[in-house]
Amino acid sequence: MASFAIGDIHGCFDTFQRLLREVGFDAGKDEIFHTGDMVNGGPKSLETVRWFKEHDEVVTSVLGNHDLHLLAVASGKKKIRKKDTFTDLLEAPDREELLDWLRYRPMIVDLGRRVLVHAGLLPDWSVAMALEAGSEVEEMVRSPKAGKFYKKMYGNEPRLWEEAKTRRERYRITINAMTRMRTLKKATKKLAFKYKGTYEKMPANLCAWFDVEEPAWAGRQVICGHWSALGLRQSDRVLALDTGCRWGRRLTACRLEDDELFSVSAAG
Repeated sequence: MASFAIGDIHGCFDTFQRLLREVGFDAGKDEIFHTGDMVNGGPKSLETVRWFKEHDEVVTSVLGNHDLHLLAVASGKKKIRKKDTFTDLLEAPDREELLDWLRYRPMIVDLGRRVLVHAGLLPDWSVAMALEAGSEVEEMVRSPKAGKFYKKMYGNEPRLWEEAKTRRERYRITINAMTRMRTLKKATKKLAFKYKGTYEKMPANLCAWFDVEEPAWAGRQVICGHWSALGLRQSDRVLALDTGCRWGRRLTACRLEDDELFSVSAAG
C-alpha cells in the first residue's frame, strides 16, 4: 500500500491519468491525497470530478479556490467568467450529484505529522485551531444557506486572524488563508494578495507564509498547492506540489512513505 500526494489538477484529466500510470497507482490498495483545485484550467473538469467521486474510498481532496468558485457559480450567486473551463460539468446530466459530492470535500485534513490544505496555514493557527476554522466553513458550504455564504465569501479583509471578530469575518479569512494565501507582510504577518510570482523574486517586505518564524503549527509538514509560480518545494515545513499543470508545465506527486517524487509533463 502506498500513499501519494498530488498537486493541483485543474481539469487536466489526461495528464493526471498519465501520472497515475507513472506512479503505478493501484486503486485496490493505494490512496491519493490531492491538494485541491480539481477543476478549471484544463479541458476536462467533468471527467476529473467523476473520477474522484468514483474512487471516493481511496482519495482525499481538499477544497481549493477554483472548486469553491465552481460551487458559487453553480449556486447562481456568482457569474461564470470567460476563462472558466468547467462548463462541461455544469451541463452534465449528473451535475447535481457531482456538485453535492464536491461540496462535502474538507477544507483541511490532519494526517498526523502532515497536514493537507490547498494554500496554507495562518501563523497564529495551531493545527487544532485550523481544523476548527475549516469545519466552520465546511458546515456553511454544506448548508441550505450556502448561496448567501458564497455571495459574501469574497474579499481581502480581515488580514489577521485576531481581526476576525464576527463569524462572517472568520469564514472569509479562513477561506483566504486555506485557498488563496501565498505571502504575508513580513513586519505585520498580514495577508498579502497581490504578489503571485516566484519565491526568488518576492519583494523584500513580504515573506512566504511557511517562512514565518515560530508559527503555531510548527512541527508539522503542510502539504499544499495553489502557488504555481513557487513550484515544487520540499522541506520539513512544507511540501508544495503545484508545478503548473494548468499552465502547460508539469503535474507532480510525492509518495509519502519515502518522499520519492514523480512528475509528468502536461504537454504529454
